Amino acid sequence: MELLDWLASWLASWPGATWLRGSGTAYLVVNAAHILGIGLILGAILPLDARLMGIGRAPLGVVGPLLSRAAAVGVGLALLTGFWLFTVRPIHYAGNAAFLAKLALVALALVNVAIQHANPAYRRALAGGAVSVGVRTSAAASALLWLAALLAGRWIGFL
Repeated sequence: MELLDWLASWLASWPGATWLRGSGTAYLVVNAAHILGIGLILGAILPLDARLMGIGRAPLGVVGPLLSRAAAVGVGLALLTGFWLFTVRPIHYAGNAAFLAKLALVALALVNVAIQHANPAYRRALAGGAVSVGVRTSAAASALLWLAALLAGRWIGFL
């Protein structure tokens, strides 16, 4: 048995996956939590990215830290519940082009987040300082990547 087959088999037999497959209510709750995580991400990131791109007038020093933290909570919740949902049918999802595209887009979005938070100009902008062209560009990339990940996620069910 190949390592990937073994891993998929192990994931699918994990008690959490077995529980979700056996309980429509459990699956419903975990799926709803995943959607909540996605809502937190987009509900926080899109207004923050828009503000960083110069749209709106809310003071970044006030809304920036709050929106950034809310998005981080959403990312954590979406990753945790998304992985849990993946364990229900790992072989199916691993062969789904939309799922793979979603993973790639989320990975790129997270790399962008890491680059943003490592950038002193980004941290200054969130604290209410000037917003550089680089910060505006990374905010635009962030908005596009998270929206594309959302679309890829919706696409999963159609393949």
